Amino acid sequence: MAFTNSLHEPFTAGRRYDRADGLYQYTAKSREQSRAVSFERVHRTLPPLWYNADCMTNSEVNVLLAMIDQAFDHKSWHGTNLRGALRGISPEEAAWRPAATRHNIWEIAVHAAYWKYIVRRRLASEGRGSFPIKGSNWFERPGPGVLDAGLWKADMRLLNEIHVSMRAAVAEITPRELHRTPAGSKVSNLALITGSAAHDLYHAGQIQLLKRLNSSKR
Repeated sequence: MAFTNSLHEPFTAGRRYDRADGLYQYTAKSREQSRAVSFERVHRTLPPLWYNADCMTNSEVNVLLAMIDQAFDHKSWHGTNLRGALRGISPEEAAWRPAATRHNIWEIAVHAAYWKYIVRRRLASEGRGSFPIKGSNWFERPGPGVLDAGLWKADMRLLNEIHVSMRAAVAEITPRELHRTPAGSKVSNLALITGSAAHDLYHAGQIQLLKRLNSSKR
């Protein structure tokens, strides 16, 4: 298994594999010198280096913060994030469903807020029952026969506030705590944090698709 960079892409430039001793030989070149650096064999069963608790530093926590920021509301190269997908949506658009049994944008937004709350609660070892809306996971929005613009704004504020509090919990975590599995979770703190960013982008894509489907029906 070759060494990889932070994006898990194999280094190729200046690399030579020695079959006799199973070592990769890397050549670092500069104006002053050229030297060869040998790295010991990496077993195929080992995870990438940045998953090693002994290698983790506060800089890696900052990378995780940047990851969740870009997935939620910071500028990034990959395109629209969750907050960007929700920007400018009216209550009517948020309540539109592609079919009677399908979720709408409004419900996806509150669902995203709920799972940010779960991540925060597990990272901070909080008790259950502090999410301000009764229920879990998916919440009916806006409710039968009700289209309340004030409620839509309140739910958007809730999403923003819980993101801020979740981010604060991530900022407080230590590198070694990233590899612990908190109570009530099946995955590590690291997986919770990276998963929260993936969750935002997954649902951002859904929202973009629902917006396009809605506009095509007009």
